[in-house]
Amino acid sequence: MGKSLLLTGHAGIGKTTIILKIIEALGNRGGGFYTEEISGPGGRHGIKLITLYGEEVTIAHKDLKAPRYPRVGRYGVDTAALDKVGVKALKRAIRRKRIVIVDEIGLMELHSRKFLDVLMGGFMGEAHIVGAITDKHHPEADVFRYLSQIEIWEIDHRNRDTMHEHVLTWINELQPGPPATSG
Repeated sequence: MGKSLLLTGHAGIGKTTIILKIIEALGNRGGGFYTEEISGPGGRHGIKLITLYGEEVTIAHKDLKAPRYPRVGRYGVDTAALDKVGVKALKRAIRRKRIVIVDEIGLMELHSRKFLDVLMGGFMGEAHIVGAITDKHHPEADVFRYLSQIEIWEIDHRNRDTMHEHVLTWINELQPGPPATSG
């Protein structure tokens, strides 16, 4: 059975920044995706998903309207885009036995049944998953918190600047190979 690590902490603490440092250090040992804000006049307009294979897609935007798109706050969530690009990237990383990067298991992503099923399969199988998970309690997210093969590390202001180094050490102990370094 695989072993996985999920980072949690309040919004804005730096989970994605840490994930990006891990991605850079892993090079071709990683697969999966990260998310990025879509900003413009007036602040954040949405979220795009970017795979480690070069694909990108908008998965949430304030202009996506219900009832076609489930709502999270002021954003409509495009689960079809998440499934087509994000879930495909996760499956590819699992199949190729990469360190599977998931940024993030958040309130938007939890609307996709395919996303949840692929993640559960990865956690229960041989995959090694490193990702971020919302700090908000949600029945679908909480299921992952209680799996014995998943470690949860909390990010705070004291450890956020060095957390990527701790994660890379954890990865290198878990899966020997070319060392992942933060250099």
